[in-house]
Formats: sequence, structure tokens, C-alpha cells
Amino acid sequence: MSLKNITFFIISAGLLCLVWFTIMAATDADKGKTYTNPVLVETFFINREAPDNFSGVLGIGDPTVLFHEGSYYLYPTGDNRGYDVYVSADLVNWRKGPRVFYSNEPGTWAPDVFYDKRDRKFYLYYTVNGRIGVAVSDRPDRVFHDLGILIENAIDAHMFVDDDSRYYLYYVQYPDFKIHVQPMASPVRKQGEAILLLQATEPWERKQTVLTEAPWMLKHRGMYYLLYSAGAADSADYAIGYATAETPIGPFVKNSANPLIKKGRNIYGPGHCSVTRDRAGQLWMVYHQQKDGSRGWNRIICIDPLWFDDQGELHGKATRGVPLPVPIKN
Repeated sequence: MSLKNITFFIISAGLLCLVWFTIMAATDADKGKTYTNPVLVETFFINREAPDNFSGVLGIGDPTVLFHEGSYYLYPTGDNRGYDVYVSADLVNWRKGPRVFYSNEPGTWAPDVFYDKRDRKFYLYYTVNGRIGVAVSDRPDRVFHDLGILIENAIDAHMFVDDDSRYYLYYVQYPDFKIHVQPMASPVRKQGEAILLLQATEPWERKQTVLTEAPWMLKHRGMYYLLYSAGAADSADYAIGYATAETPIGPFVKNSANPLIKKGRNIYGPGHCSVTRDRAGQLWMVYHQQKDGSRGWNRIICIDPLWFDDQGELHGKATRGVPLPVPIKN
């Protein structure tokens, strides 16, 4: 081996050791640290007329989380006239950023933000008064520019890209509250017809209000896991279940142990989740709970771990005020 090759080998090995020690040091720094839910609370006082005549306390909810270049970006339902972004390095400590989407109408709910690796742009799928539209930005913390309505009579969009780079937009038919998937040719262009996937059939999905909503797709060992919420969204009975399929367009079979995440001691109405990972690969559910057991929309943002067992079953539990290990920082 030449002196040049030996030198290259030593430098490369040194760099690998430096990276490894840096990762291990960061991981060790997180050991012993804990957090408790909620991790984010913000309240708005709404007084308006059309379209839904809602007046009262509105806490942020319906969070979608995007991880990009070392930071998490959270986009929730806010004051119903647009979306603000919240930024975090660890899923626990959040800083409120700018307003990234403005609406000329009230009734702006449940956003989803997707980063397309092909064109390196960020796409916001918004709901305004029962219509799903799409907006685009070059950055996750800058204003998204409206590209128009994609689907009428629909809410709660979620974009998923499979390993074969095919796009699927999951959404809820409104006001029937049935979950569909729309195959997409691109983030902004539909391809073919929408397909019905899920609707309320189980007792827990029909408590006080008959609905299935808030779809979120996970893929694990070749299987597709569609998380969804059901029950009255403004009640303590709101909960999260999931269904599985061998393809992203179904047919989906609901898990017999549903609901996966539900009310319990000082837990009220956990629902409408998104899912992300920390640096260690641990899945984290980012979702909202009701602040108390009263009927309404006074919600708070929480995070809790999700995990798969050896049989491919998904597990998780909602917590409040219980110290848990913090996510490993990215």
C-alpha cells in the first residue's frame, strides 16, 4: 500500500470515528432527560357567523409534522383563517414562526405539508370550508402560494409517496366522513378515480357522531397502516384506530383491537395524529387531546411513542403529565 493510500485510510477512519463519537455524545446527552404532555398550547377566541356560526374557545389541534434538514415543522389548525408554523429541534420545545398560509374565508382546518424530493418544493394541502386545495413554497417556513382547489366536498388531506415514487392523496369525503384515496400523477395533478377505503362501522366510530377522518399512512415491512380518528371530534370519546392492507389503495382491514389511542385517566379525546421519527428511528405520534372532559374545541398538542411488535401490530398510548424519555435529537 502506498503512503498516499495509507494517509487516505487514516484520515477516512478518523472522520468515521469523529462522526460516531459525535452521534454517541448527542445520544448520551439525551439520556435521562424527560418531557411531559402537553408540549404545545395556544388558544384562540373565535366569534364569527357564516359558515358554521362557531363562537368560543379554539385550541390548536389537527397537527401535521414535517422533518426537514434537522428541524421539525408543525402546522396545526389555528384561528381558522390560515396556518402558522411552529419549529422545533426535538419535538418538545416549539417556537412559533410566521403565518405561512392566508385564507380569504373562515373555516380553514387540518393542513398537511409534504416535501417532494423530485422538485424540492413543499406542498401544503389545506382545507377551507369543505374543500381541499394545494399551495406551494420553496421553504417550509415561508408563505405558501395557492395553486387552487383539488377536491370539492372534502377535508383532512394527507399526501403519501410509496417506495415506487407513486403519489397517493388520502382525504375524507365531507360531510359523509368516509376516507378515500386519490391516486396522483404529481403533487398537484390527479390520476384516475378516487377509491373509498374506510367508513364508520364500529361502535367506537359512531359515538355521538358517525365519522372516520384524519387519515395518516405508515408503511412497515411491506404492509400499509392507515391511521384514522373517529367519534365526535369535539368530545372526550374521540380516538385513533388503524387499518392494514397489502397495497396503498386497499382493501383495508380494521384492527380488531381498535381504538389504538383512546381516553383514559385524565386523557380526553386524543386524535388527529401525524407520525414522524427521531434520530434513533423511534416513531412519534404528534396529535391533540382535549384540555378537559367538556364538549368543545379547547385542544392541546401532545407527543407519544408508537412502535411495532414482532407480529406487525402497532402499539401506543396517550399520556398527560407523565415524565417520558425525550426523543433523540436529529
